[in-house]
Amino acid sequence: MPTVSTPNPGACVLGRPPPSPHPRDFSPESGVGVGGWTCDSGPLQPVLHTLSLSPDATFLSPFLPDLLLWAPGFVPDNFCPGCSLLISLLSLPCCLLPNFHFSLSLGLPLMPLWPSPHPSSRPQRRWAPGTQCITKCEHTRPKPGELAFHKGDVVTILEACESKSWYRAKHHASGQEGLLAAGALREREALSADPKLSLMPWFHGKISGQEAVQQLQPPEDGLFLVRESARHPGDYVLCVSFGRDVIHYRVLHRGGRLTIDEAVSFCNLMDMVEVRPPPGLAPQSRTHYSKDKGAICTKLVKPKRKQGTKSAEEELAKAGWLLNLQHLTLGARIGEGEFGAVLQGEYLGQKVAVKNIKCDVTAQAFLDETAVMTKMQHKNLVRLLGVILHQGLYIVMEHGNLVNFLRTRGRALVSTPQLLQFSLHVAEGMEYLESKKLVHRDLAARNILISEDLVAKVSDFGLAKAERKGLDSSRLPVKWTAPEALKHGKFSSKSDVWSFGVLLWEVFSYGRAPYPKMSLKEVSEAVEKGYRMEPPEGCPAPIHALMGGCWEAEPARRPPFRKLAEKLARELRSAGASAPVGGQDADSSPLPRSQEP
Repeated sequence: MPTVSTPNPGACVLGRPPPSPHPRDFSPESGVGVGGWTCDSGPLQPVLHTLSLSPDATFLSPFLPDLLLWAPGFVPDNFCPGCSLLISLLSLPCCLLPNFHFSLSLGLPLMPLWPSPHPSSRPQRRWAPGTQCITKCEHTRPKPGELAFHKGDVVTILEACESKSWYRAKHHASGQEGLLAAGALREREALSADPKLSLMPWFHGKISGQEAVQQLQPPEDGLFLVRESARHPGDYVLCVSFGRDVIHYRVLHRGGRLTIDEAVSFCNLMDMVEVRPPPGLAPQSRTHYSKDKGAICTKLVKPKRKQGTKSAEEELAKAGWLLNLQHLTLGARIGEGEFGAVLQGEYLGQKVAVKNIKCDVTAQAFLDETAVMTKMQHKNLVRLLGVILHQGLYIVMEHGNLVNFLRTRGRALVSTPQLLQFSLHVAEGMEYLESKKLVHRDLAARNILISEDLVAKVSDFGLAKAERKGLDSSRLPVKWTAPEALKHGKFSSKSDVWSFGVLLWEVFSYGRAPYPKMSLKEVSEAVEKGYRMEPPEGCPAPIHALMGGCWEAEPARRPPFRKLAEKLARELRSAGASAPVGGQDADSSPLPRSQEP
């Protein structure tokens, strides 16, 4: 590696000698004899990084992306003898290099000499409280006040410290809170709705047995794929490489389940076949043929991925959305649909709602809709915690229910200003979805979460489309669905507005079912003829008028959610909310209205 011993003329390096003995001299990772360099970013343990340096290259700090490392091609007084690396880590208290150890905790500013702008010319990224991040490294020996974590863990930012280099955060898995360096984090990414993303990348569809043999070359014990049967339409074939041969096992349908030998059956292909997790990631629970060969020639070890597909498990893990099954406790069933069951549960002590989709095809469709949920970030939308892949797809979300909240408290405990505040929260969440051109299709009080701090949040906003696929009108929630959607299947933001009007009726009736004492057929026929519900007892006249606007027969005449939110905000002000409402001080809401957190 070339070095130049003469510094740039006129350049200067300001610094002080390190304390003696250095407070971190006891560290076993002091940098001596290591191939690369280590950096101790305050409380973080030293982490080894090997860089390929060139004399005029520019490098970013692995801990603080907004601060720079420079290799300007000369050797100043304070430098690493082995690589001519000049350091600019202005807020790190200690930096360690091979055979070189100096302290920055005494205010040592090591400035870049040439060539570069000052590091402060680059804007520093700041994460707001509530931002979810993924850890980029291991930190398993924390000092007091620090947060322990493994690479790939999910944390939520609680607050930024006075030093821009540090945050206080909460660990999703352990529930612990503590400090960690900004450079150890990257923001949790939204999942792309990529058609190549597959829950079953080992499923090759309609290929022949000979094509399967060609795909499983060169031979490798446990290499496998699944294809559709050419001889028996509707059945599958598991193809496994063993020795020099490829063995083909017909997968039979028996009583709505799948089986190879009729001794063991499975709910779906994902239950029968498990994709091994990417290196370094904790595996989900093992399924039958990946842990026990049973009736087949060998255990399933390595999936043969279909060309052009991406493993959903790997992509979910990389983006930080793959949760650990061991941390999930399932409770009572609270719903059932065409797609599968909805259950109560707890994930690391937090109450959650869990959608379990077992059908392979439906699970794949829900994966696309889950990707939508990862992109939607708003204070009045239910937060997706993540997904679990085990015998299908588990979608884990925050849980709570507006209907139960209202029914169990009633007028004595829930004031009109609180009802208005809940309604405003829902309208603002729907306004955000409307701005993203996303149609909910199932807006109702049962799909509204009330959080512990009394904030109403819209749920199921990314899943409704998948649930509606293949369903006839008899399965639609008739009492909440707009006439044009019932009759012609025309869903839009305007049909969501109709549903919002019914939700308002639910809220101001304290959780009663709409259209009381009317059958679904009677409701459909009456609404078609112009019938609209009377206001609930005690409902303010302006709110009933708002319902009427939502129930206009012509969709174009219904107000957008932005207008609905503005009217609800005015009504809340006129109600004179003098006490804290919705978990906020009265003067902090509703104006100015923020559309995003």
